[in-house]
Amino acid sequence: MSVERFLEHLAYERRASPLTVKAYGEDLAQFATFLRDSLGGIDPEKATEKAVRAWMMDLLEHGTGARSVNRKLSALRAYYRFARTVGAVKADPTELIDPPKTAKRLPEFVPERSMRQLLDELPWPEGFEGQRDRLIMELLYGTGMRLAELLGLTPGSIDQRRGTVRVLGKRNKERIIPLAAPLMVLLRDYLHLRDALANVPSAVSPLLVRPDGNPLPRRTVQSLVKHYLSAVTTQDKKSPHVLRHTFATHMLEHGADLNAVKELLGHANLAATQVYTHNTIERLKQAHRQAHPRGGAGPTTT
Repeated sequence: MSVERFLEHLAYERRASPLTVKAYGEDLAQFATFLRDSLGGIDPEKATEKAVRAWMMDLLEHGTGARSVNRKLSALRAYYRFARTVGAVKADPTELIDPPKTAKRLPEFVPERSMRQLLDELPWPEGFEGQRDRLIMELLYGTGMRLAELLGLTPGSIDQRRGTVRVLGKRNKERIIPLAAPLMVLLRDYLHLRDALANVPSAVSPLLVRPDGNPLPRRTVQSLVKHYLSAVTTQDKKSPHVLRHTFATHMLEHGADLNAVKELLGHANLAATQVYTHNTIERLKQAHRQAHPRGGAGPTTT
């Protein structure tokens, strides 16, 4: 069975994102290269559990992190599950393999004071691009939507009367997210400027565009987010997904119901949302250590 057939299955039957299809293709090509160069040219369909373990060990020994190895193993599992379904292999060599253990990593987020500084104090560029850039930051932080969901918005996604935005998430699952009144004002102002562009797209074209009317590229949004976050934080990660983490963390810190945050984020299960509670618990522990007489911060002098 060719890898191309599996990737087509991912793209057209499983409706995986283009980035997922690309990543799986690269991982499978890397595995095939290892089989060819290190194990005498074994065909992937004849690979054994021992061959898969050897590949994983080789990756780890050459500095690939456990999380990355897990992702690559997931690609391999998906490939062999499909190969077994279509009868290309009789056994799945990944079936009994446990993924390497990874250190628990809490989602990184921007402190609330830094977000206030960014949105309330930072001078924004004049004109269309400044209005658009601020809208990008406000939408990501104000809704917790993913970058792909943001880029998928059209003017028709906005219900100005109800103050909501319709988002198409993973596996084409649709959800409605409320928009705060100041964000709605920002959106209306942006749409007014967008309508005045010479080559303005139709209502079903992307909401976010360049001054020439063409859709805003993914990399441009990533660069813009990094640029503006750099003005208020020195943390390493400055991405659209960090703003999604920030949205969830700040919502929970202000007492939002966990199930409500789950629905706003578009998570399939509560476990995916519960990871954000660890951030708030760590903050509580830190406050307790610093403020409580027996919190462990040490005696204070007067």
